[in-house]
Amino acid sequence: MEIVTRLLAHLHAAFHEPRTRIYRIVQGSVWTLIVLSIVSLAVEALLPDGSSAIPIVGWIDRILLKVFAVEIVIRIVTYRPPSLEVFRRARIRRLREHFMARLSFALRPLQLVDMLAVLALFPGLRGLRALRLLRLLRTSKVFRYHNPFAIVIHALEENGLLFAFAFSVFGLATLLGGVSFYFVEIKTNPDIGSVVDGMWWALVTVTTVGYGDITPVTFLGRIIGGVLMMAGMLSLALFAGVVGTSLVRGMLSIREEQFRMSDYVNHVVVCGHDESTALLLTALEKEVDPTETRVVVFDDHERPRDLPPLYLWVQGDPTKESELDKVRLTHAAAVIVSGARDMSPQAADARTILITFTIRSYLRRHGKKVRQRFRPLYLVAEILDAENVGHASSAGADEVIETRKIGYSMIAHAVGFHGTALTMSRVLISGAHNVYLGEIPDAPSEPVRFGDLLVKMQLTQRGGLVIGLRSPSGKEIINPPKSHQVVPGTLLIYLSEKPLLESPP
Repeated sequence: MEIVTRLLAHLHAAFHEPRTRIYRIVQGSVWTLIVLSIVSLAVEALLPDGSSAIPIVGWIDRILLKVFAVEIVIRIVTYRPPSLEVFRRARIRRLREHFMARLSFALRPLQLVDMLAVLALFPGLRGLRALRLLRLLRTSKVFRYHNPFAIVIHALEENGLLFAFAFSVFGLATLLGGVSFYFVEIKTNPDIGSVVDGMWWALVTVTTVGYGDITPVTFLGRIIGGVLMMAGMLSLALFAGVVGTSLVRGMLSIREEQFRMSDYVNHVVVCGHDESTALLLTALEKEVDPTETRVVVFDDHERPRDLPPLYLWVQGDPTKESELDKVRLTHAAAVIVSGARDMSPQAADARTILITFTIRSYLRRHGKKVRQRFRPLYLVAEILDAENVGHASSAGADEVIETRKIGYSMIAHAVGFHGTALTMSRVLISGAHNVYLGEIPDAPSEPVRFGDLLVKMQLTQRGGLVIGLRSPSGKEIINPPKSHQVVPGTLLIYLSEKPLLESPP
């Protein structure tokens, strides 16, 4: 008895415990046999009629099918009802639990597909051998994050009661309609010879296919047909509702998988979306061409209906490091963390800082891939409360924008100096003159006077105006005196309609 118990334990681990080594060995063997089976199917299809190799290929295929049949039987027999690991049961109830749990396991969609493939042992059902491909696809490592086949199967299993109800309504309508039609038409309709004919007619009618091979000839038969037509429309509507409810969320996950598996690089990720994000995206359009540089909006709710199709949407939580894979962050050019307007400034800034810290932690964890980049990912964070600027910088933001402080400063300055807000808005708003950073062309290897540098560059003749300097240490000097010494590595801050100098890396 102890030997049998050990054997069952090993078989259970081999077929139901993915973390064990024996499970990986068994699954690898099964996948190898499936590939061999598909190859034999392809070889048989390519061989000319009458070839002497066809019986040999067929014999190999039958052997493989029998192995698969044994594998399915062992998989079902070694399944353990989870409830028996929690509750004590009387012997009779325990046996009932074993039987019902294994029956339920065998009726799962994945098991049914495997059993259908084994039915290819019958000559008339040899075409079912192609179903074995689904075994490979549903476990394929091609889908790194979400396997679409697994998502669909999970949706079917999770909503099994809904599908059982829909199939029950459909089956009951077919059964009652077919039997009733048989008794009504058996004596007058030459196309009806058995209950099976009546069931076939009912199935064709309920599904609204209407082959026309069997038609009612009596008045009562036509009434039954009309009722079944109505039942068919209701059944289709019911199935549409069940499928829509079950699979929509799964389909969204598949769309996320599509972005992960895409070849998008150098894209811009916008973390956060609210009513004000439309203004950000409009301004961003004037800086980057969305048709060339893809813009991905990343937030934890469903795609807004008013978001233009030009922008990609990925649903996820940017505060969770495990979710950042969804937007191919290691391949992005820049990230904008937008401050939320639907919460208090402190709460919005706390979320911005958390997202910023999470992004930097994610990039450190993927250091090998990040180090291969020519330019590091640039992270811009929007802060609503000026007290949190330092926290955002400490969290890892390359640039922190105090949007409320900038706006209020312009308003206050316009009170004392009329028209300055309008002038500054022309400088700040994309599409008009804007502020740029640029490297000094033919940069001197020694310090040079700022005034001499301006004369040498003649940037004003090209439509630019130098308004400041940024030293190699990051310190900025606005409107420096002409006698100021410009050291090597200094960047120019200039005003222009478009970039005139090479941008820093």
